[in-house]
Amino acid sequence: MVAAAGVLGGVLAVTALGGTSSAATGGNGAGETTQTQSQAGRPTAQATGQPAAQSTPQATAQDASDARIRITPGQGAHDVGIKDPVKVTVSDGKLTKVTMTAVATGAEIPGTLSADGTSWKPDGGLQRATVYQIAAEADDAQGRAATGNATITTVSPANDFIGHVGPQNGSTVGVGMPVTVTFDKAIADKAAVESKIQVSSSSGQRAVGHWMNDGRLDFRPETYWKPGSTVTVRQNLQGVQKTVTFKIGRSQVSTVDARTKQMTVVRDGKTIKTIPISSGSAEHPTYNGQMVISEKFRHIRMNAASVNLTEKDGKPSYNIAAVPHAMRLTDSGTFIHGNYWGADSVFGKVNTSHGCVGLKDVKGGGDGKQPAAWFFDNSMTGDVVIVKNSQDKTTLAPDNGLSDWNMPWSEWVAGSAAN
Repeated sequence: MVAAAGVLGGVLAVTALGGTSSAATGGNGAGETTQTQSQAGRPTAQATGQPAAQSTPQATAQDASDARIRITPGQGAHDVGIKDPVKVTVSDGKLTKVTMTAVATGAEIPGTLSADGTSWKPDGGLQRATVYQIAAEADDAQGRAATGNATITTVSPANDFIGHVGPQNGSTVGVGMPVTVTFDKAIADKAAVESKIQVSSSSGQRAVGHWMNDGRLDFRPETYWKPGSTVTVRQNLQGVQKTVTFKIGRSQVSTVDARTKQMTVVRDGKTIKTIPISSGSAEHPTYNGQMVISEKFRHIRMNAASVNLTEKDGKPSYNIAAVPHAMRLTDSGTFIHGNYWGADSVFGKVNTSHGCVGLKDVKGGGDGKQPAAWFFDNSMTGDVVIVKNSQDKTTLAPDNGLSDWNMPWSEWVAGSAAN
């Protein structure tokens, strides 16, 4: 799995930005399941970082791997000491590949795999205030693949810095990227904390904070950020001053029409491509609403057990080892991704998935001319994906991923403790 630079914030809590799981385990999707979106009437479960995927006979034929990957510290860990032990282990299998990458620079961290193939660790210490993404692959005794991944953030120079900001300092993101500040513990005096955080833009847009819950404060303007502008976040919390600056790139808003089964990609106000898609079936419709790409993966395992979809024998309805060109849209498991197992006649004609948006691709994702590869290569975190005309009747919760734009401005402003 390879993630694009600028995926997540530099000093942040990853769990608030669509982190892939609450526990960094791999394998067949067994593990704790967290219900989300319950207020919307159509809960979507997520466990072990596996999203909903397209359902196919090829996928259901795959047996789950016995290998279990564990990454320490787990997904979403922050304030990780630069000398703290970072380790990848596997049970009932052997590790075949482990990569640890600094998200901001793309630099790979050297590491050593144990002689018996059951553990891996980096060769040296880590850098402060840095986001690292760890991706691991393993095979069990029958050669069945398992994957695990985790994103961690090392401690800032001042250990008592309690606000974790996304996106990455110095990154370039799409026009839909909100500023997300998460905290290590619930905030009682929200007004006092919010008053210590200022968000400004070179465009002059007014950014207002909204408390998504007791530990997450998001900022956004009334409309999408202006392309080419620079956003600056200044904090003075517990006497520690921090500044995070990021740039807004070109505008790209892609609209998925579940009725026509086409996605229109609009960049800087001009339609640059129309792509046939396959979205959620009538039984599992895709959420309508505005979503924001929060993570990008060249490949990711998708396992139906993570969304409570299993056959009578208990096996997952699908278990796809390497779904190519996957980009996360919600925390609850909605992705837009490549689909190599669907017939050509599916795209633009039939909605077949369990809630994701599928684009035509090839196995391995190695053909750059495929629609999924093109969209992946031409997208960045913070880009907006709008779904309309889906049969889904629920309302996408604004805190499900980076779906902030689904809340009306008047309601957004009312959620600020500073007013």
